[in-house]
Amino acid sequence: MKTAEVVLLLLWSGQCVTAASSEALQTTGTGKDSPPQPDIQTVLREMSSLIAEQRVELKCTKTQLETVEKKAEAMEERLRASEIKAEVMEGKLRVSEKTVEEQRAVLTHTKTQLETMEKKAEAMEERLRASENVVNQLKIENKAQAMGLNLTVADVSDLKKEREQSKVSFSASLVKEGGGGNFGPTTDAPLVFRNDFTNIGNAYSANTGVFTAPTRGVYFFVVFVLGQGHGSTATGVWLFKNDKRFALAWSRQQDGYTKPSNGASVAMEKGDEVYVKLESSSWVHDNQNNNCVFSGHLLFPM
Repeated sequence: MKTAEVVLLLLWSGQCVTAASSEALQTTGTGKDSPPQPDIQTVLREMSSLIAEQRVELKCTKTQLETVEKKAEAMEERLRASEIKAEVMEGKLRVSEKTVEEQRAVLTHTKTQLETMEKKAEAMEERLRASENVVNQLKIENKAQAMGLNLTVADVSDLKKEREQSKVSFSASLVKEGGGGNFGPTTDAPLVFRNDFTNIGNAYSANTGVFTAPTRGVYFFVVFVLGQGHGSTATGVWLFKNDKRFALAWSRQQDGYTKPSNGASVAMEKGDEVYVKLESSSWVHDNQNNNCVFSGHLLFPM
């Protein structure tokens, strides 16, 4: 039996007991002093009205309960749909993570291949340079062989010009004959070797102290300087290619003379420059003995 029906039965039983009690009081009353009792019909009507109201309320409650149950079912469906979507998203995430790992592996492999290709390219470049040297040598040999055959005047002129360009050598000291003195100490000052007693090819300027490469090739440069010990004062000069230094001749001693030197082979393009700068806080000494000498030679063209 449902709860609402039990409540209605109890209400009806209570009204019945009340009606019976009222009837008994009416039969046992003492004369005119007894108060009037309610009629059974009235009680029944009131009970009927009350039952009707309870039925309306029960129907309303059932309707609300059904509505709540429907909402609960809808919420449960949405929850299930959300769980399904979450599972789908988790699957997609796993696939994405796997794809990322695969891409990382591919990237690592690609980097390795790129490094291998770069090494191969460097090796091929070295071989190409060696081949170019061989080709140049063969050209020279071919021209030399052609000299014993039928050479035109133009060919002979070109060979002479090329031969003259390959002859590059100079040596110069700081002061000319009869001069002498100290240079420095100062801060990174260029040294001009004015006494160019050898200057084949005229690539060195005694006015500026700068050697300018007349052709592409490998050159050898060397510098010798003279200094005398004066406590903390050093003797040192830098060899510069364009605006970058590449060799230092440096020495320091308390007293007596010191003669540092340094040199290097340098690959140069046509127009590159080499010169000497005095090291900061250093000094050198030169006289008619050519103690400070700057020299350079073309070893071979490229």
